[in-house]
Amino acid sequence: MTATDRPTVAVLGTGIMGAAMARNLAAGLPVRAWNRTRAKAEPLAEDGVRVTGTAAEAVEGADVVLTMLYDGDTVLDVMREAAPALRPGTLWVQSTTAGTELTGRLAAFAREHGLEFYDAPVLGTRKPAEDGQLTVLAAGPETGRAALAPVFDAVGSRTVWTGEDGSEGSASRLKLVANSWGLVVTAATGEVVALAQALGVDPRSFFDLIEGGPLDMGYLRAKSALVLEGKLTPASFAVATAEKDARLITAAADRGGVRLDLAEATANRFARATAQGHGDEDMAAAYFASFEEKKEE
Repeated sequence: MTATDRPTVAVLGTGIMGAAMARNLAAGLPVRAWNRTRAKAEPLAEDGVRVTGTAAEAVEGADVVLTMLYDGDTVLDVMREAAPALRPGTLWVQSTTAGTELTGRLAAFAREHGLEFYDAPVLGTRKPAEDGQLTVLAAGPETGRAALAPVFDAVGSRTVWTGEDGSEGSASRLKLVANSWGLVVTAATGEVVALAQALGVDPRSFFDLIEGGPLDMGYLRAKSALVLEGKLTPASFAVATAEKDARLITAAADRGGVRLDLAEATANRFARATAQGHGDEDMAAAYFASFEEKKEE
């Protein structure tokens, strides 16, 4: 495959992010998609995506394999299923947030099967994914970057290259740092709304108080609005997935000898919200973890 070719892309995983990425890719490239629950992938056929019954069928003859699944263990399982059809030299764009430890194992799998491994998580949630406005964080060899340009351009507005060796996980490490900020801010948003309500304060009076100042933040207003207006579905980024990412962050910090009290507390808030039945709702639903019983929405 040369830089001027239109690469055939196999997308493994068509959840919130994967489905949106597949649609944008299909606007200019031949795309195949697979999902464990095929019914979730079937609507992509209307966008010109060829939906397959197995992961092996999706990757057979593909120039690029893009994985966007729940976690690193799931990615490894799916790639093992696809292994008989993987072609040496295929470019593997690993976009699942897998954490640092699993990224090394995934890169080892790539070496065993002769794949060119690109550590390439993305920043963004449902709307940026649907609009092709994600930020791609990528690490991998120079040799395949030109060929991957139409792939990254289709799903994102910006690509940030962090290194030459995907196995080092430099892109995944940066993603965890970025996610640590977003998740903690989400948890804090839920807490400030819950505290205001508990003290008989209209949360909007707090927003008026900080408007235009250094404490103001568009993200705070967007996430609090989802809670106050009861618009937690469909999720931009689900509570259960946010908990998974928070656990990856705390595990990476532990290995680095750093204690992250806020990240640990944030993971626990997401876990409580999930236990209350909010796991599939937007991560702003961590708000409900402030209450002992499930609060009526």
